[in-house]
Amino acid sequence: MSSQNRTGSRRIKITSITGLALAGALVLTGCSPEVEKGWLPTERGTTNHTDRIMDLWVNSWIAALAVGIITWGLLVWCIIAYRRRKGTTGFPKQLSYNLPLEVFYLTIPLFMVLVFFYFTDQDQRAIDDRSQPADVVVDVRGKQWAWDFNYKQGEVIKEDLHEAGVQAHLTGNEVNKELLPTLYLPVGKSVDLELNSRDVIHSFWVPAFLQKRDMIPGKTNYIRFTPTKEGTFDGKCAELCGEYHSEMLFRVKVVSESEFQAHMDKLRQDGNTGLLGAEYDRNPNLNEK
Repeated sequence: MSSQNRTGSRRIKITSITGLALAGALVLTGCSPEVEKGWLPTERGTTNHTDRIMDLWVNSWIAALAVGIITWGLLVWCIIAYRRRKGTTGFPKQLSYNLPLEVFYLTIPLFMVLVFFYFTDQDQRAIDDRSQPADVVVDVRGKQWAWDFNYKQGEVIKEDLHEAGVQAHLTGNEVNKELLPTLYLPVGKSVDLELNSRDVIHSFWVPAFLQKRDMIPGKTNYIRFTPTKEGTFDGKCAELCGEYHSEMLFRVKVVSESEFQAHMDKLRQDGNTGLLGAEYDRNPNLNEK
């Protein structure tokens, strides 16, 4: 009886400690702004998608942390509660199977996977929804090692315009960001970015937007979002694309519609009409004569 009482008390203690640890971990998620956004490199409200992505990320980590604490708590409990005690002889009772336990092992992980899948699929569908036409369409073309931006005629842009970017040169000194290729976008307008590559595989990444997508030669990928906060955001190529990959930098300026139209007028005055399309692409895998 005394042995059973000790085991029972230990179980209660371990269960209590596990519960407190789980509660503490969940409370810690609200301790600071950095924790609340999962240490992601942005702020809430930067685009119409950042809040959704941030919530999915943080909630996934909370769920994973809870599962981890419960799993490790059960492991420690089993080690302590069913340890071999002093004076015990022979082998413990051997069981060939335990049907309730095996059903538990099957159903709980399956349920967890389905829940993760449901919320991920729900958010991904919402983020990639292009059922309605965008206000602004920009053909973004990555090239070794810079960016071209083609602003396509539409509801906001009155005629086709382009801006050719020049590769940044990293010398160890501070980079003059004013010379980097810069994509202008109007705040509050839905944007379709048509992502194309002129040569090798690149990847369009603006960390503050929490969206990244590869640019594959011969295939157009898309990013749809609405910038909801004015500001200047750094971007880069996130796919190793050659010798000067690290110098393939750019910026995104989200401005008011009047500032956006002023920039379009400047491009028009500078003679940057028309699009720099596929005629400037190349296939590095083909030997050119």
